[in-house]
Amino acid sequence: MWARTAQVALTVWVLGGVPPQAPTAPSSPQTFTARADLVTINVSVRTPNGQPVTDLSAQDFEVFDAGERTPLEDFRGTPAPVTVAVLFDVSGSMDVGKNLVRGRATVRQLLGWLTPDRDRVALFAFDTRLEQLQPFTFVPADVEARLDGLRPFGQTSLYDATSETARVLARQGGDHQAVVVVTDGADTSSRSTPDQVAAVARAIEVPVYIIEVVSPLDHPGRDTAVTFGAAAVPHDPLRDLSSVTGGAWFAVSTPADQSATAQQIVTDLRQQYQLAFAMSTRAGWHALDVRVHRKNVVVRARRGYQAGGHAW
Repeated sequence: MWARTAQVALTVWVLGGVPPQAPTAPSSPQTFTARADLVTINVSVRTPNGQPVTDLSAQDFEVFDAGERTPLEDFRGTPAPVTVAVLFDVSGSMDVGKNLVRGRATVRQLLGWLTPDRDRVALFAFDTRLEQLQPFTFVPADVEARLDGLRPFGQTSLYDATSETARVLARQGGDHQAVVVVTDGADTSSRSTPDQVAAVARAIEVPVYIIEVVSPLDHPGRDTAVTFGAAAVPHDPLRDLSSVTGGAWFAVSTPADQSATAQQIVTDLRQQYQLAFAMSTRAGWHALDVRVHRKNVVVRARRGYQAGGHAW
């Protein structure tokens, strides 16, 4: 597979004293030759109505590194297996209303879009600590069997848990990876700030998708929503976290939301374009701008990378 950027020194974070067990893959997808001097970007391209754009070639993309156009060293545009770390919020606030029920239903929808024996998925749960409930598996039903055992308790350390899960996920290998966080959005006890979490996630090239479960009365932008004040649905920091890593933020309150969100996340990951270019010799943070020569499309990719040294 493409090499991670040179600054990435993965920290092995052991859960419960036992490292996650990697499943045996039936086959390994073709990957690029390892190059420590390459920066890789996963890019999602969609139409304004949300349909994936799947017919682009390397010539359709331009990458600007700190404002300067840089040539592509490698390109891939074919669908590929995905690896998903589901991170489920089991803090006490998830027991309010039907948030826990909505969260479980959303994960089941996500699992339904994965292909057994091809895609990998794991289940993590968090309140003030992180626990791996199901190691990475090629059998989505293994994760589904764990969902009914989720019970809300404690405070929320959303940013800390996201940061640690991103590190665990990066150890699994593969290019089409993501952390999918299912939460009610209220972080009450993290030591990490959203910016610190985003720095970790973007450094190891892991997009973070945030699924915020809300009641129809709190669903932002819906006609059914009742306004209780600006803090009724605290989503802005979560949107920023997902955006900077190349992921996306969703609010779900109905079964239709759950289905559409799950489909979009898995389709995004499977259909991602992968671009590689030479890392700059200038140390420091490099802002990235990915452009596509196609009108009326929405492009999503991580916003930058760290050249030289560590990003966290």
